[in-house]
Formats: sequence, C-alpha cells, structure tokens
Amino acid sequence: MAAAAAAVFMINYNSSSALKTFLEREELGMRKKFGQNFLINPSVRQTLADTLCVSDIISGEEVWEIGPGLGAMTVLLLEKGLKVRAFEIDKGFIRLLKDLFSDNKNFLLVEGDVMKTRAEQKEKARYLFGNLPYNIAAVLMAELIEDSCLFERMVITVQKETALRMAASSGSPDYSSLSVLCASVYRVKPLMTIKPSSFFPQPNVDSMGVLFENKNASCRPEVFTPLVRVLFSSRRKMIKNNLKNFIASMVPSAGGEICESLLRENALTGNERAENLEPEVFLSLAKSIENMRVYKKGCR
Repeated sequence: MAAAAAAVFMINYNSSSALKTFLEREELGMRKKFGQNFLINPSVRQTLADTLCVSDIISGEEVWEIGPGLGAMTVLLLEKGLKVRAFEIDKGFIRLLKDLFSDNKNFLLVEGDVMKTRAEQKEKARYLFGNLPYNIAAVLMAELIEDSCLFERMVITVQKETALRMAASSGSPDYSSLSVLCASVYRVKPLMTIKPSSFFPQPNVDSMGVLFENKNASCRPEVFTPLVRVLFSSRRKMIKNNLKNFIASMVPSAGGEICESLLRENALTGNERAENLEPEVFLSLAKSIENMRVYKKGCR
C-alpha cells in the first residue's frame, strides 16, 4: 500500500503541463469519445470531496466513483476513509489505476462502460461521485433514477447547461423532463460554476458541480416517467391532447372522458403547459392514472 500511495503522489494533478508529460511517458492517450477532462484545480476538487463527505457519512462506507481517470478524486475519497468502487472504461487508465491503488483494500475497480457495468453490481452504495463525461451525463442520471438506483447523496460535475436543466424550477427556460425526474427523488443544488481553465484539456464550455440529496420520497408509479416525457414532448403546447393520446396509447378504447376525469381530479383544465407544471403535479397525474387502472400497476 505504501508503494502505491507513493506512486499516486508522483502524479502532479494540479498542472496541465505535468499531466501532459506524465501521459506521454506512460503512453496514455486522451480519447475524445470518452469525454476525458481532468480536474486540475485543487480547491475545486477539495470542495467537491468535502461536499460529498458530510459528518453523517461514516468512515468505511462505500462510494461509487464514475470516471476516476488518473485518480485525483479517488485519492481524496480514500483519504476521507471511504471505500471506493471506481467505474472506468479506458483501458490505459484501468492499467494505471491498478498500479496506483491495487494494494489499497478500500479500492475496487470495475472495468468497462458504466452504462452497462453498474447494473451488474450486486450491492449498491449509499453515495456517488462523478466527474461525468458530457456525452453521457444526462442519460446516465436519468437511467439511474428510472431504474430506482438511488443514492443518499451524490456530487457530480457536468456541463453547466446540463446542471441547470437538472436543477431547474417550473416556468424557467431550462425546465425539462430531466428536471422533473431529478426533482421527483432528489433535492438538487448547484454548487459552483467551474471554468474551462480548471480542466485539462480545457473544454469549450463551463462546467458545474451539483449536489443531490435523496428526499426519501414514496415510490413513483410505473407510468410516471413515460408520462413526463410525453407531456414534455411538446412542452409549450397545452397538455390536454398529449394526455389524451397517452391514455389512448395504453388503452385504445379509452376516450376523452377518461382524460377529462383525470384533469378534474388534479384540478387541471388541460390548457396548462408542461413547462409550467410543478413536479408534484406530474406525480399526482401518474398516481391518478394508476388508480384508474388504465395502466398496468407498478412502482419504480
């Protein structure tokens, strides 16, 4: 373990030129398709680690780390006393991570695409950290929520545009189906804007750190997610027609009468737009549909 720790601190995580030299020496290339950008700002890394590791997190608990890269955040999480289950897709980085942390009993490496490998884990952690690639961030977060793979606390960094969508309130330009999905189970709080200069290589856009805290809400009906997506498919149009078509897609014999009943039960006229509805309204509509037995009952 001492040798591995010594090897870790041979990497200067705070310098783009030092990282470039290290990558060249180790014959490690940056692969654009994996969205690899290393966070070289030490104060930002420390803030993210401190935000995740609040006082109620007990030493020895497990955290999933998505995209550890060269291990800059992994070091901090291990220093906090956490067990780290790291998900990495890049074969070169996998080799390096094994060299750096294989002697640490609190480190476990999961090789491959997290979009596939996370479902193979027999046990789920209570916490998650991720410097998420821009190209999978929104899809991954949506899939985790849809599959009820939920965490007590998450801290992630994503493209600022995506972060604003995750945290948006109804009526705002960034409000979307992703906003509703996140708000259905988490309190979402933007932490800080992270400028491109904090990364190597520098991305073309700002990033943002985001905190997710589990609401421990009651389970969502199976119909909830597809309903939200359908109503947002034409976000600026009135919800009545989309809701009617959604009901008819499940039960072809169901007509406008059921739709009108659903609207009345939820104190809606049908003239509302999805972009102006609070997350609780979508949940209430979904529960009404479930209770009317026009959709196969389920709980997610």
